[in-house]
Amino acid sequence: MASDDIAQLADALSKTHVGDGELSFKGLGLKLDNAASVEELVRDIEQYQGLRALRLEGNTLGVDAARAIAKALENKDLLQRCYWSDMFTGRLRSEIPTALRSLGSALMSSGARLTELDLSDNAFGPDGVKGIEQLLKSPSCHRLRELKLNNCGMGIGGGKILAEALIECHRQSSAHGAPLKLRVFIAGRNRLENEGARALAKAFQVIGSLEEVHMPQNGINYAGVMALASAMRHNPELRVLNFNDNTFTKRGTLAMAQALRHLRNVQVINFGDCLVRSEGAIALAAGLREGLPILKELNLSFGEITEAAALVVAQAVMDKPHMEKVDLNGMHKAIFHASHSIKRGIMLGIRVKSAIKCHLFTPPRLPGEPAPAAEKNPRGNTVLALRVESAIFVDCPVSLCPTTDAVLKKLLSASTFQSYCFLSTLLVQMGLLKVQHCYKSPCSVFEILLFMKINQEPQWALYRV
Repeated sequence: MASDDIAQLADALSKTHVGDGELSFKGLGLKLDNAASVEELVRDIEQYQGLRALRLEGNTLGVDAARAIAKALENKDLLQRCYWSDMFTGRLRSEIPTALRSLGSALMSSGARLTELDLSDNAFGPDGVKGIEQLLKSPSCHRLRELKLNNCGMGIGGGKILAEALIECHRQSSAHGAPLKLRVFIAGRNRLENEGARALAKAFQVIGSLEEVHMPQNGINYAGVMALASAMRHNPELRVLNFNDNTFTKRGTLAMAQALRHLRNVQVINFGDCLVRSEGAIALAAGLREGLPILKELNLSFGEITEAAALVVAQAVMDKPHMEKVDLNGMHKAIFHASHSIKRGIMLGIRVKSAIKCHLFTPPRLPGEPAPAAEKNPRGNTVLALRVESAIFVDCPVSLCPTTDAVLKKLLSASTFQSYCFLSTLLVQMGLLKVQHCYKSPCSVFEILLFMKINQEPQWALYRV
């Protein structure tokens, strides 16, 4: 190894964080090809007493380098957490399974009992899953709590191998009186599709201890979703459910809605970009009314939901005391969106329940435009736009409706109303019109448009300007 390479490695290792049982080589960008290239790293591992966590992510390991590191791990029986994501950049796909087998064999030989294994962002495909298959079945994973395999390209074949390994791990650990209690499972962007999803659903049903499931962008449609929904019923401690960017359609959404009725601890639901459609959204709303008492976040964005169905969903979450965020962006033919979260409520553009604060401000004038009458009035009491500061939007007290109607009617019909100024300001705030002169933005245009009613009840008007 060249002297300048040794010096570079020594400098990188000098920045290594060591403490609290964790040895980290994270993000050093080291290219570790052979045993000579990891001499310093191996020495640090061997000399570290009480090693409980090892971070290797953000470097790239060759087969020989992995073998050298593996040998150093054979005596580290206290190791519990392996952060090994993004560890094979630029390596041949055929190299990765061999490297993983070496590392896995070392963990099994040491008698380590892992609680967390992160191999995300390693494009190892089905063969890579074979590289960790024996490790996952072994006693070293009987206490595994978090398994992260995001963006690994496992495919259908890898999903099936992984599922069988987890089922076997649960069987063997149960035989020893301490069944596998996996809590966090992350496998987004893996092209699992329906067959892979079905296989993993069987494993989830057997395990029954999941608290978080993240499987976005896997090409799963209703058949796989139905299998997963059935499996979720057997995991009563489930808190986070993320299937973003798969394809539920009606049948998948109905199955998932039915499963949610059996879960009381769910806090986060992310079905965004899942094509839940209106009928599915209404079914989910029914489940929201009947259960999910501690729900905090709900994402049904870009699911081809109509205005009427979105209203049903919005009304269903109004009584959730812990609700922080509802995302209904991209609704089909709807004229409002709900992607804003606030501390004391949810901005949904429905009807106003709590007291509102309306502030007056004067929009900027376009170059050469005469000052409107409001600016010449020392009291400044001509309303040119309205801003809502806070409120949960549900049923409006009848006494409040005439007030807002009267204010807006006076605004739009006043002889001093500067329509061009108002429209220009509106377009600027929406980002559809660019202005050259600088001015202080008074507020978000979303708050102005909250007064544009989406209902057809007589006491509300749909204001058009």
